[in-house]
Amino acid sequence: MPADPSPSSQKPAYKRVLLKISGEALMGDKGYGIDLDVLAHVAAEVVEVSRLGVELAIVVGGGNIFRGVSESAKGMDRASADYVGMLATVMNSVSLQDAIEKRGVVTRVLSALEISELAEPYIRRRAIRHLEKGRVIIFAGGTGNPFFTTDTAAALRAMEIGAEVLLKATKVDGVYDRDPRKHKDAKRYSTVRFTDALQQDLGVMDATAFALCRDNELPITVFDMTRGGNIRRVVCGEQVGTRIVRDNLETTFS
Repeated sequence: MPADPSPSSQKPAYKRVLLKISGEALMGDKGYGIDLDVLAHVAAEVVEVSRLGVELAIVVGGGNIFRGVSESAKGMDRASADYVGMLATVMNSVSLQDAIEKRGVVTRVLSALEISELAEPYIRRRAIRHLEKGRVIIFAGGTGNPFFTTDTAAALRAMEIGAEVLLKATKVDGVYDRDPRKHKDAKRYSTVRFTDALQQDLGVMDATAFALCRDNELPITVFDMTRGGNIRRVVCGEQVGTRIVRDNLETTFS
C-alpha cells in the first residue's frame, strides 16, 4: 500500500474550516477527564493542518467532564446544568490551547462566557481577524445560552466566521444506514443528502444544529479522528468518512 503523501506536498481544499471535537473524544479510554496522550494527538493534528495555511477554528464539547442533559435528568435544574457544561468546555479549550501552543502555533480561546483571566470574549470580527493572522481559534462556552448543545455552537460559529465546511471529528469512521454494531450488512455513506439524513434519523448532529447547516447549505463531514492524519486528509479533500451535502447532490455509499 503506497505511503501517504507528506503534508508539505498536499494542498488544502478549503481556506477556512471549523472542527468540532466532542469532549468524550478527549478522554480516550479513561472514562472521565482528559487523556493527555489523546490531547497531544489532537494538538499535533491541528498543528499539521494549520501549517498547511488553513484558517482553523475549533469547538470542543465538555461531555468528558460534565453533561448538562444527563445531570438535569437526575434532578438538577437544566439551565444550571447546562452552564456547568459550558464551564467544562472552557476547561477543555484551555487544555487544548496549551497543547497546541507547546508545538509552536499561536492559539486564542474565545469564550461565550466572560472569563477574562482565561479567554477573550467572543466577538465575531475579532475571531475572523485572528484567523486572518494565522492563529488557531478555539470557541469555548458553547453559545453562552442553556438548552443549546456544542453541536449547535459549532454550526452557529461556522456560519458566523464563513467556514466552508464543518468537520465533525468522532470515534467512528462515518455515517451508516443502520447501526453497524447490530447489523453486519450496514453500509457506510460516502455522501448523504441533508433531507435523506433527516428522514432516516441518522443522528449526525442534534436537530437544531443540523437544521442550521441544512438551511444555510453548510456541508458537514463526519470522520474518525483516532486515525492519525485524518484531519489533514479531510482538509485536503480526500474522501474520508461521510459528507452530508445539499439536496441537489447524490447520496452515495462507500
